[in-house]
Amino acid sequence: MCGAVCGTSTVSSYVEASTGIAEGGKTGMAAMVTGALFFVSMFLSPIAMLVPGCATSAALIYVGIMMMNCARNIDWLKTEDAVPAFLTLAMMPMTYNISYGIAFGVISHVLISVFTGKAKEVKAGTWIIAALFALMFFVTH
Repeated sequence: MCGAVCGTSTVSSYVEASTGIAEGGKTGMAAMVTGALFFVSMFLSPIAMLVPGCATSAALIYVGIMMMNCARNIDWLKTEDAVPAFLTLAMMPMTYNISYGIAFGVISHVLISVFTGKAKEVKAGTWIIAALFALMFFVTH
């Protein structure tokens, strides 16, 4: 919550935490160092704004290439897997919002499961998240 209040995406905070755990940071020291560095970055971020966007675009393209590595594991011939995955990947850049992309993917997964008769296979948590995402779209748009 503190990260969101300071303007940090909650998805970014989650990725930082999961990456730290995957690299062996389970004691909490890695999280405290990461938090301290985020705190310092709040004050140093104006210096980073001096770097023009064209100078950082190559790094962002390479990060995007590395992120697409996971997409090859999707069974693109299975419609019930491919549609939510595609909507998630496509809606993130179209809406300029990572959580909207995830929302479209989760909602489409639940709807496809319902209309293909596999509603019982959807876990309760997924139903709740899909309902909350749908409510968010109805209330805010």
